[in-house]
Amino acid sequence: MSVHGPMVKIHPVVLASITDAYERRNEGASRVIGTLLGTIDKQTVEVTNCFSVPHNESEDEVAVDMEFAKNMYELHKKVSPSEVIIGWYATGYDITEHSVLIHEYYSREAQNPIHLTVDTALQSGKMNIRAYVSAQMGVPGKTVGVMFTPLSVKYIYYDTERIGIDLLQRTRASPSRTDGLTSDLCQVGGAAARTQEMLSTVLAYIEDVLSGKVTADNSVGRFLMDLVNKVPKIPVEDFETMLNSNINDLLMVTYLSNLTQAQIALNEKLVIM
Repeated sequence: MSVHGPMVKIHPVVLASITDAYERRNEGASRVIGTLLGTIDKQTVEVTNCFSVPHNESEDEVAVDMEFAKNMYELHKKVSPSEVIIGWYATGYDITEHSVLIHEYYSREAQNPIHLTVDTALQSGKMNIRAYVSAQMGVPGKTVGVMFTPLSVKYIYYDTERIGIDLLQRTRASPSRTDGLTSDLCQVGGAAARTQEMLSTVLAYIEDVLSGKVTADNSVGRFLMDLVNKVPKIPVEDFETMLNSNINDLLMVTYLSNLTQAQIALNEKLVIM
């Protein structure tokens, strides 16, 4: 359930970093926390990066290394100046009393920060991921409390991240839970096969609409029109020339790379002799 608020978009590298930090946690630590980095606009909060922050937690108190968090953020700004602090994360299923204290610190670092919880212990049988935003509650002039209200969460990825996601998906069918990277040619073949499958689905839908089996959807028609308009209108001869030129360039680069590797290997053997 979510309330009115921004949509939280999370990239897979963030989830991988949180899971890795949990697996590498100190002995005896029940959870790990860290800073969330990303961008903010009027409608969405996009989480693109994160880093863990050392902390000690007991039933009575919590201590967070704030100096470490500031130094790490300064280093991140040198690499990705566009990423700002947008909140913090914690592993676990519930929000604890200490979460309120940690959230107060991040409220000084970011305006209306989000709190992300990741159930790395799989208490409910799966990794539940929830996002919250805090809101003050209470009677004016009296003690004010904090209430965490949920937000909608969406998972997105860049095109470059899709390679890693597909590789992780393939490990699910492997008994050893491992898999190797495929060659460039196999990736091109797989992409072509997926494209052909999607085109077959589109053609089947169009034929069903024309035959009256399926009611036409105006939104789908607009998407198809945009898709057709994006296809470049290139003569067949020019397309073949362009394709052959790119293939020749690729073969030349591959040949030069293999030649360089052979030269390096030969030089190493000559030095050893």
